[in-house]
Amino acid sequence: MPLWIRRACRPSLKSRSLTGRCTATRRPLSVNSRFSQVSEEVQQAVAERRPVVALESTIYTHGLPYPDNLALASRLESLVRVNGGVPATIGILEGVARVGLGADELTRLVSSSGARKVSRRDLGFACGMTGIDGKGLNGGTTVSGTMILAHKAGIRIFATGGLGGVHRGAEQTMDVSADLTELGRTPVAVISSGCKSFLDIPKTLEYLETQGVAVATFADGRESNVDFPAFWSRDSGVRSPAVVRDEAEAARVIYAHVSLGLQSGLHFANPIPERYSIPHIQMETTIAQALREAETAGAIGAASTPYILAKIKDLTGSKSVEANKALVEANVIRGTKVAVALQKLEMDGSGEDK
Repeated sequence: MPLWIRRACRPSLKSRSLTGRCTATRRPLSVNSRFSQVSEEVQQAVAERRPVVALESTIYTHGLPYPDNLALASRLESLVRVNGGVPATIGILEGVARVGLGADELTRLVSSSGARKVSRRDLGFACGMTGIDGKGLNGGTTVSGTMILAHKAGIRIFATGGLGGVHRGAEQTMDVSADLTELGRTPVAVISSGCKSFLDIPKTLEYLETQGVAVATFADGRESNVDFPAFWSRDSGVRSPAVVRDEAEAARVIYAHVSLGLQSGLHFANPIPERYSIPHIQMETTIAQALREAETAGAIGAASTPYILAKIKDLTGSKSVEANKALVEANVIRGTKVAVALQKLEMDGSGEDK
């Protein structure tokens, strides 16, 4: 294993006792605290063990302009409901971490200016600080931030567009998304179209393996040689570590994972619908140009991904935008079906086929 991965994944000795056991305790998310709130609908659904699907908000606050972002948010929540689930859109509104944003709350969040991008490290700042006007801050939660809040609210399934990953050249920059370490420590199943194509897919999969994250790709009608998807492309040239046939099989994996008491997450990659898939070779040419321009512009760290995505949009025109919407819709549908299948297993109390 490369040295840079071993260093990045090395556990902190401060978080463990002399026996090697973690001494930290996890407190449940308080539904009426100063810093967090879970909607009544989500509370009731979790209590009744109904299928709840978490949805992130960075895709709205940092991915699309208003009111296009609101239209997509409404569309995704609708897709969860028509497929038998309860949507729980998660975000930071006026300094409060909210799980299950209401229609008015969602409108206020996605129409606000200056919303922060909130990962694990940012949650305390987003909820504890105020703006120059003295009001609480707004923020869109990333995969990492959404996973934490979903888990604390008792939600096991989270559907999104794409996963963060290891950036190309990370052996020099150490630019690794917090999404990956979150998957290693938070037991939530994430359904996405893999990591963004401009990331280093082999290194991302290596990092996830080191973190103990279960990774599989939906076969989606294919019998063999299934690649881990490359977001806009169904194929990447990198074989998936594992393959699941359908939502029922994915649910059985999650059921077994949870029953074993494993505290790491799972990632199920769902390939983009075939009609919207952009050939991998074509995307690689586009990505190479976008990466060169990002380097020239000095877009590094947190600024790199938004810059590269914007540049890819410029270079591909409407094709990548259409692909983005198609894949996130497909992932939400797939994720909801997994949540429904998981609910059946939990209600039966058995993961065995009958």
